[in-house]
Amino acid sequence: MQVLETIAEMRAACARARVGAYRLGLVPTMGALHEGHLSLVRKAKEECGLVAGTIFVNPLQFGPGEDFDRYPRQRERDLALLEAAGVELVFTPGIAEMYPTGAVTTIEVGGLSERLDGASRPGHFRGVATVVAKLLNIVRPDRVYFGQKDAVQVAVLRRMVLDLNIEVELRTGATIRDADGLALSSRNVYLSPEERAQALALPRALDAMQQAIAGGMRERGAVLQVGLEVLRREPEVKLEYLEAVDWGTLEAVGRVEAGTLVAVAAKVGKTRLIDNFLAK
Repeated sequence: MQVLETIAEMRAACARARVGAYRLGLVPTMGALHEGHLSLVRKAKEECGLVAGTIFVNPLQFGPGEDFDRYPRQRERDLALLEAAGVELVFTPGIAEMYPTGAVTTIEVGGLSERLDGASRPGHFRGVATVVAKLLNIVRPDRVYFGQKDAVQVAVLRRMVLDLNIEVELRTGATIRDADGLALSSRNVYLSPEERAQALALPRALDAMQQAIAGGMRERGAVLQVGLEVLRREPEVKLEYLEAVDWGTLEAVGRVEAGTLVAVAAKVGKTRLIDNFLAK
């Protein structure tokens, strides 16, 4: 496995890799890897044969007072996990390499960037879109992989890829959960045992809504009310949003149909958690 720290090195390595018969898959990460990331690596390996990963804690997507400084950084562990998973190339740039002095250009995905997570985290998706566009330009993969847990981010990035005519296929992998049902997240390490138990209200709420939909409930307000009732039983969960939206536009729907994104964000203690499902 090659570990590259400069854009020039990564570009050259990816160009050499693309000479072969394999397609190139990219799995961007901020490190602190868990089984969700590794499932994307395996999916990329199966579909492309050749996999590049990135480890970069992107300062542009963190707002004032957020957890950029304390975000878990586990470089050696992460590299070992990526190597064991069969990743051939890993890009681990520093901040100055990605955002040199004088750089002023960012990417704004109009409309979508201000909805759901973007409404409470102004500028977050500007940072996400900018760094992903840069990574796609550096690596030039055939496919890029993100987790379903980050479905709102996926919607923003799909729009960006479409609008900017970026030649890449964006693929999603299923949300991976711990045995207790909590969606895997690098931020789960922040939770105390008591907070983790409280956080389980999120998957319970989603499960209750899925059951209601399966039972024939389709009116948006009624479906969301089912989830709200579950969340209200855990007062330490501070709800940010619970919404049913069109996955392409992130706009609220009147009825929950197949493919509707039902998403939740909440804080448990100081930890912000997200989760979602696609209705059937």
